[in-house]
Amino acid sequence: MVIAFLVFDGAIKLAPIQPVTDSLLELGFTPTDALARGLGILLIACTLLYAIPRTSLLGAILVTGYLGGAIAIQVRVGNPLFTHILFSFYLGAFMWAGLLIRNRQARYALFSEQRQT
Repeated sequence: MVIAFLVFDGAIKLAPIQPVTDSLLELGFTPTDALARGLGILLIACTLLYAIPRTSLLGAILVTGYLGGAIAIQVRVGNPLFTHILFSFYLGAFMWAGLLIRNRQARYALFSEQRQT
């Protein structure tokens, strides 16, 4: 579900429709087609890395950075906490939960004890 949402979100930015440009303006950006497309390409690329099993950990890290930026922007414009600011946090939490459930190597990399020799 997270992958589908992120790809959809990136795809609507590729053909910047009116709601996309309106939201960019509300968030304090100059609503250009190039900016919307750049954000869409970035999000889709990071999401595809997350969707591919061999690169899923890298993709999760990159998508987390993207979502962190989204949180910072929502805080900057003073949007509501639970519906706007934390939405990206919720999405990221579901993304990491999905990664840890499906990827044993990611679980090992994040939670194994490192023994010094």
